[in-house]
Amino acid sequence: MEKGSINEFRHERLKRRLRYALVFALLTIAFFAITVININTGNVQIGLPEIMRILFAQAGEPSEVNIIWKIRFPRILMAAILGGGLSLAGFLLQTFFENPIAGPYVLGISSGAKMMVALTLLYFLGRFASVPSYVLIGAAFVGALLSTGFILLVSRRVSHMASLLVAGIMIGYICSAVTEFLITFAEDSEIANLHGWSQGSFSGMDWSSVLVAAVVVGAASLVAFLMSKPIGAFQLGEAYAQSVGVNVKLFKVALILVSSVLSACVTAFAGPISFVGIAVPFLTRQSLNTSKPIVVIPAVFLGGAVFCMLCDLIARMAFAPLELNISTVTAIFGAPVVIFMMVRRRRGRQHG
Repeated sequence: MEKGSINEFRHERLKRRLRYALVFALLTIAFFAITVININTGNVQIGLPEIMRILFAQAGEPSEVNIIWKIRFPRILMAAILGGGLSLAGFLLQTFFENPIAGPYVLGISSGAKMMVALTLLYFLGRFASVPSYVLIGAAFVGALLSTGFILLVSRRVSHMASLLVAGIMIGYICSAVTEFLITFAEDSEIANLHGWSQGSFSGMDWSSVLVAAVVVGAASLVAFLMSKPIGAFQLGEAYAQSVGVNVKLFKVALILVSSVLSACVTAFAGPISFVGIAVPFLTRQSLNTSKPIVVIPAVFLGGAVFCMLCDLIARMAFAPLELNISTVTAIFGAPVVIFMMVRRRRGRQHG
């Protein structure tokens, strides 16, 4: 009997590992496939052999080399980096608030970051020709922390998660209203920059932006991955986390700081992007059939990268040459997932 139980346990563990491997394999294939399609798709069609020659041999027609290396490739990488970072930020916030519907956009964190970036852009554009990336990230981080701080204050007053989400949505509306007010009274040249950015877009990315985003998002993601063990303990409850030696107060601060850095970096470069931070973590957990952070964190990042790259492709090509805002596309795919989650949670409670 005991031997049978051991064999059953080994069989289940093997099945889990095969499932993890399959999900990661599919995400990796999707990542490379969408990368190639993104590079190939546009006003100028470039064949796959030519793309390979330009990317790996650094040879080809000068115009096609410029299109790939200066326009398409930086944009694709930025969509992957920021999409992964935003999805990971959503997963961390869901862990913190112990609710799968918590995310940077829904809780108003992205809107707070957007407001501070808008203020910073208006100040700097009126005095200087450009704004350094680190200044925008810093401003977005301050805005994200202010919104998060308010949400934490509200969470102490209300016990019901629905009230907390409503408070987050209201913060989002207030910050968005302030941002629109600022845009209304900005000069014409500033309005063009602010209005496009405030709607969310991966266009106009360059290699310097990619480098900064990769460093910031990469460092924050590494910290999140190193926190896998305490995150796993925290998922089982604060009391359990304390019993295994986790400093819960310090852990919570770290969780909020890392998620704020990730949200801030995304908002600083691409503007607010909706529903990615909720939909992708949910779909990833469902695909893996686990909440283990050591497995979910890299899968969530890769899933977010694939999701945003696909949405960016649709935004570029659906009504070309007109380009849609990235949030329009992410909302079309992400909002139904959120609605499904809410309906399923309600049914679960009724059956419980």
